[in-house]
Amino acid sequence: MRLLFVSHSFPPADRPLSNVGGMQRVATELHNALDHHPEVALSSLLLRSSWRWTHLKSPLFFAKVWWEIARRTERQEIDAVLFSSMVTATLALPLRKKLEEHGVFTAAIAHGRDVTLPSLPYQRLVPYVFAALDAVLPVSRATGEACLERGLPERKLQVVPNGIQLDRFEGSGALRRMRQALSKALGEPLPEEGLVLCSVGRQVERKGFAWFVDEVMPLLPEDVHYLLAGEGPEAENIAAAIQRQGLEGRVRLLGRVSDEMLETLYRGADLFVMPNRPVPGDMEGFGVVMLEAGLCGLPAVAAGIEGIQDVISEGRNGHLVESGDAWGFSEAITAYHHNPQALRAASQRAARYVEDTFSWKAVAESYVQAMRALVYEDPALTDVLAKVPA
Repeated sequence: MRLLFVSHSFPPADRPLSNVGGMQRVATELHNALDHHPEVALSSLLLRSSWRWTHLKSPLFFAKVWWEIARRTERQEIDAVLFSSMVTATLALPLRKKLEEHGVFTAAIAHGRDVTLPSLPYQRLVPYVFAALDAVLPVSRATGEACLERGLPERKLQVVPNGIQLDRFEGSGALRRMRQALSKALGEPLPEEGLVLCSVGRQVERKGFAWFVDEVMPLLPEDVHYLLAGEGPEAENIAAAIQRQGLEGRVRLLGRVSDEMLETLYRGADLFVMPNRPVPGDMEGFGVVMLEAGLCGLPAVAAGIEGIQDVISEGRNGHLVESGDAWGFSEAITAYHHNPQALRAASQRAARYVEDTFSWKAVAESYVQAMRALVYEDPALTDVLAKVPA
């Protein structure tokens, strides 16, 4: 199958940390997995840019991609096009007639916010993009439901979860040694017997970080510390919550961190926290960071909403708590307080579950099956809202 992959979410080759995030990592790692698939002859049209300049470079990139897809279609060089997001999938609209005439099929990955973005012009555009595509592949059932609510026909929908590169983090070691390495990287000591919680992600309202500091941290024992990696518009609110609750000694904002520091954080912490809150128009489509954490043996305590429900399997790689339930979060966390045996067992289960369920080899195969169903008219594509492995 001759597949063209289109994405505007790639970082520059020499500056991989200048454009990072769940959607960006999914695009780059899926591209790599498809490139190694024996049934796929992959070609690509990629915008490589730092996050800061992507919006300025995108118009010229989109114009180039429109021309290039049209050219390759007329020359019968491709069988199908896979757009890495609903943003790039808008190109299917002006190309629809030409693609149909030459029998080239199109599919798009839907992540969440690229479907629910609270902009009236964009929301009016989304149903037309759905109509121009042959298939939409949301990363979770929650994202799939958001697509259906916006007019996507059920016959075009198939859920394919995100994946993770199993060699993403290659280090390992005993928790005590990794805790010491994390303390050294931070330049200050962390409790060896207490719990260290961590969160990683863009600091926006839906992540619930400020809420967690305000409502949950005061309920936890004094030797429970919380480390947050990332940056974003909510950073000031999180800092204000830390000061308001007098938690300067137990909660630290780390800002953007390197991959090396990220692995140190995952391996030196005890639990990953995903305390999301529902925000209209800004859903959590999946949550790749929970896969990263789990791969490093870090179980998650997460809000049971939106795409998070397709990542966390209760008791296998973490626990789901009702969003906004401060006591529920505190109880799930304190169950591991001074309980190293339970924590060790949970760590082993989390790593094993992520490896078995979300490897890119398995996920890429799901994408290939979906694209094969289009190109070769396989009725399996009508498996509407297929449940992800649980």
